[in-house]
Amino acid sequence: MLRFKLLGPLEVAGGGSAFAPTAPRVLNTLALLLVRTGRVVPLDTIIEELWGEDPPRSAARTAQTYVYQIRRWLTAGDGPAPGREVLVTRPPGYMLRVAPEQLDLSRFDRLLAEGRALLQDGRSADAVEPLCRALDLWTGPPMANVELGRVLEGHAAALDEHRAHALNLRIEADLRLGRHRELIGELRSLVALKPYDEWYHTLLVCALARSGRRYDALEAFHTARHILAEDLGLSPSPELSEVHAAVLQGEQPRTPLACTAAADAGPARAAAAVPRPRAPRNAGLPSAQPVH
Repeated sequence: MLRFKLLGPLEVAGGGSAFAPTAPRVLNTLALLLVRTGRVVPLDTIIEELWGEDPPRSAARTAQTYVYQIRRWLTAGDGPAPGREVLVTRPPGYMLRVAPEQLDLSRFDRLLAEGRALLQDGRSADAVEPLCRALDLWTGPPMANVELGRVLEGHAAALDEHRAHALNLRIEADLRLGRHRELIGELRSLVALKPYDEWYHTLLVCALARSGRRYDALEAFHTARHILAEDLGLSPSPELSEVHAAVLQGEQPRTPLACTAAADAGPARAAAAVPRPRAPRNAGLPSAQPVH
């Protein structure tokens, strides 16, 4: 049974090896079908992903050829579902039918939902394990070996947001378990990577203070205030200011935990919510209709 990977370089694993189509536009087409697995991908959407606003007159026929190549490739040898049609024609396009356990995105969706539910139920220790497993599925930016077109760019951005959400939930679970000292190094890295994310700055100041490092906590606050003022012309948020005030008064700052209030949509559903491509721009071209 083949397994498909989108959370990092797009890969297909089977027979003990990992591989992917070599033709760039075939790779794009497969990525688009996988990221919308179980849903119809209109042929016009495939054309927009492959050629943007300036498709050639042969775009529809060429895209159909790419779909045919993928269908033949999937059904050759040890396909993902022997005896069952995997890539089916569903007007106005095509639908890829892959079992959830075959796609890392589906597994990520399930583990993220499990971890979030456990955290919302107050079971922080139980939530850490599925959230770590969800994050371990990532080996790089989504579809890292695909030259993303406009449609896939939207999906990749949504997936990046859900990866960040999973990370934030895991950090929140660790904080609820009192692991402030263990998180300091990770929070410093996140602050360096995302210097305008005030939640990370707030957590770093809080973690340092609750680890007995008041000087370092005050220094972290002043660094955050300088970045916000110099780069954005902003004052620290109320949450960051509140943690700073607690440090100055020698009190244990309250850890701001708000991730569990995030939206309930899983990454697969969020990807489906990416704005639909605008009306086809292939006026004068042959009508883009799927073929069997």
